[in-house]
Amino acid sequence: MNSNSPQSGLSFSKFIKKELTPFERLFEIFKELITHTSGDFDEAIEWLRALDKEYQLTDEEYTIDDFIEDLKQKNYIRPKPQQGGNGQGEGYALTPKTEKLLREYALKQIFGNLKKTSAGNHKTKNSGIGQEFTGEFKSYQFGDPLEKIAMTESLKNAQIRSLDSDFTLQDQDLVVEDAFFKTQMSTVLMIDISHSMILYGEDRITPAKKVAMALAELITTRYPKDTLDILVFGNDARQIPLKDLPYLEVGPYHTNTVAGLELAMDLLRRKKNTNKQIFMITDGKPSCLKLPDGSYYKNSVGLDEGIVEKCYTMARRARKLHIPITTFMIAQDPYLQQFIRTFTEANQGKAFFTGLKGLGEMIFEDYEKNRKKRLE
Repeated sequence: MNSNSPQSGLSFSKFIKKELTPFERLFEIFKELITHTSGDFDEAIEWLRALDKEYQLTDEEYTIDDFIEDLKQKNYIRPKPQQGGNGQGEGYALTPKTEKLLREYALKQIFGNLKKTSAGNHKTKNSGIGQEFTGEFKSYQFGDPLEKIAMTESLKNAQIRSLDSDFTLQDQDLVVEDAFFKTQMSTVLMIDISHSMILYGEDRITPAKKVAMALAELITTRYPKDTLDILVFGNDARQIPLKDLPYLEVGPYHTNTVAGLELAMDLLRRKKNTNKQIFMITDGKPSCLKLPDGSYYKNSVGLDEGIVEKCYTMARRARKLHIPITTFMIAQDPYLQQFIRTFTEANQGKAFFTGLKGLGEMIFEDYEKNRKKRLE
């Protein structure tokens, strides 16, 4: 190349895509399979062997057994403990390292490769918990705390104004460092685990589970000051810890939406944050109530008027507590959609009528929007 050329001193190299190792190729498939099998390692490996037989994923140099050995060596799996905790049982279980990795995998799949931010705060004109400074200044106004006056900047203003006269410090010279108040968001994510979430040949629970894992990872990494509680509801409602998300399964349950909402509001009452919300992923059909004597009233035929009215009452109660409910409705039945519309109107919340496609993106966008909106 001519030394006088504009490109002189520059060098170019061909971009070479990183070649995945045999372990990395299988691991990508394994993460998907272990999510679908709700953490059942043996079933996931059985599926992996079937895929290997059909698509020749391995060769003589690297087999499925080699892959399993690498999973052990890399601390992705460990022997199951025996019942009672003494010694080792049969088969393998996931390690906490893998549980976190599955949440990261879900986040990357659904929301893209989001980078962690240091604080994860948003602006509001109202007071929240604490405040952070912007590095900019504004004129002092009556009512601003005196201890917030930026003396260096104020004296500088006075010196500039007093260039041709005696130095004086006047009200017009005073400035305070501009600040915005931080707010924190407390969210409860409700996941329907009734039997209808796997009926009609459609797996609705796996996408819901992926969304929960991704949202949990998003909040704990990007918005560490926020809180997320996750509960599942079938005949009853119960809170589940973060580590149990990969193992979430549908049961032979009806849908006790009222119990889910009661638990969600109870969890949010304990939060000190002023900003609270409920996200509910459901196929939309409440069909169960728990009676005072501990028995269950169940009705799967259509929409039971008594059950539905209890749901509306819960929606209105949440509204009085200033807790908006956003429902992600993953069934398409018109009568169920009408129920959700009435439910949403009672709460003055929001509803998204969607199939499974794009569910994660919708929840992410709504979460971001709710954090950024200015509170009146």
